[in-house]
Amino acid sequence: MSPVLADVLLVTALIGALALVHRPFGDYMAAVYSSKKHLKAERWIYRSVGANPDVEMRWPAYLRAVLAFSVVGVLFLYLLQRVQDKLPLSLGFKAITPDQAFNTAASFVSNTNWQSYSGESAMSHVTQTAGLAVQNFVSAAVGIAVAIALVRGFARSRTGDLGNFWADLVRGIVRILLPISVVAAILLVAAGAIQNFSDIHTITTLTGDKQAISPGAVASQEAIKDLGTNGGGYFNANSAHPFENPNGFTNLLEIFLLLVIPFSLPRTFGKMVGSVKQGYAILAAMAVIWLAGVIAVTMVEYAHPGTASQIAGGSMEGKEQRFGEGPSSLFAVSTTMTSTGSVNSFHDSFQGLSGGVLLLGMMLGEIAPGGVGSGLYGMLIMAVIAVFLAGLMVGRTPEYLGKKIGTREIKLSALYILVTPALVLIGTALAMALGKGESSMTNVGAHGFSEVLYAYTSASNNNGSAFAGFAANTPYHNTALGLCMLLGRFLPMVLVLALAGSLAEQKPVPATAGTLRTEKPLFTGLLVGAILIVTGLTFFPALALGPLAEGLAT
Repeated sequence: MSPVLADVLLVTALIGALALVHRPFGDYMAAVYSSKKHLKAERWIYRSVGANPDVEMRWPAYLRAVLAFSVVGVLFLYLLQRVQDKLPLSLGFKAITPDQAFNTAASFVSNTNWQSYSGESAMSHVTQTAGLAVQNFVSAAVGIAVAIALVRGFARSRTGDLGNFWADLVRGIVRILLPISVVAAILLVAAGAIQNFSDIHTITTLTGDKQAISPGAVASQEAIKDLGTNGGGYFNANSAHPFENPNGFTNLLEIFLLLVIPFSLPRTFGKMVGSVKQGYAILAAMAVIWLAGVIAVTMVEYAHPGTASQIAGGSMEGKEQRFGEGPSSLFAVSTTMTSTGSVNSFHDSFQGLSGGVLLLGMMLGEIAPGGVGSGLYGMLIMAVIAVFLAGLMVGRTPEYLGKKIGTREIKLSALYILVTPALVLIGTALAMALGKGESSMTNVGAHGFSEVLYAYTSASNNNGSAFAGFAANTPYHNTALGLCMLLGRFLPMVLVLALAGSLAEQKPVPATAGTLRTEKPLFTGLLVGAILIVTGLTFFPALALGPLAEGLAT
């Protein structure tokens, strides 16, 4: 079988699996967040934290709960890293330095999972499992909760109530993330991933050298790492490490896990607003951008432009023989379009134009399909922008799902789409102007600039993947990137919840002959165009200095 045919079959199998679960899983999530009943385990959690899950919250109260919970998470994870050397199962590792502990705490709480450390040589068993793995669950559940709050804003009318954050958080963990992660972890262990709390093993290699083999509860963390679009690997090599990703089956399983919730949430959205066709329109926009990215990166990697790649006969630098160009490209596009920092190859070694597509996937806001929750609410913000643009073209007050898009709604949506570009471009500009970016580059010229741009794009958009050549573990970058992660996560949430509250208070507007049909293919095309023009062109000058310049020079 030719490699191209094998890659086509792989993508077809993945799409088929996602299509198979889209309807039942999307409906299940809608039922979870619409139910009035609480499980016994959930009631125990509510009592332990002193929360009343039946009290509805307006958007300021919902936001305060989100921020308070996240602040506690940052403080707990920071302290855990600072004292890990004094805790059991430390593996002899020292305490994490203050700047790196702050960076890692901000990273995992914000669902970014950027790693400026090597997990197998820095983090103890307790830190990995009680700290990092726990945040993989709760940060993902926070993202879904905020998305559901926005959906309720569209679905409800003449009320400011958006649900209860504590109920949404706990249900997301207990009923969605935890059960699927258990099954996925079992599958990973059966396929060869490791799961233990052993001490570090020292072995003698064939050449007589000594090598330390790090153990760990890898499969359980790997499952939620991908399912929650987190991305933080147990090992520095992430999903390129055979203990995390042993073979082709686990590679496909991990891609499926990181896509399944983001691609199913549009169905949940459609069910909750009373029109599954609206969900299909959002899903179609996500799928078009994702598939275009997969095709573009795969074609460039197979073409392997450039003298070195042509002489080598392929673009295998930074990739493994067991995966190759096609599966590596599929994984790379899926991870950069879903706020997942997980990688099975190193993006620093991709072709210049391929790296540009990976950067663009993050720069669009990671909405195709995006992170768990964040992808849906980001796409819905862009839908608001799209109907506003359509209203300008025909001279009509824009409406979406029976809600008028007025001055307040447009201001909140516009601020939302300006937050991450400001963080990315200002962060990159400061790093380069202060010389901090140049000193951390492994490469020079356009590719070196791409390393810096990628780092601040990844942090500000809460992705977490990196160009492997960028030396990020410095006090400056740990602090600056940590701030970008926190601001890039929580400022948009402030605006999303404010928008949700504004929409929920409105009285529904009846559809007329002049109402834009937002469930039709025409709107899907308008939405994709708005995303590429409004968001994509913001970053064109920066892309021209980095990956485009590198790609055109080869």
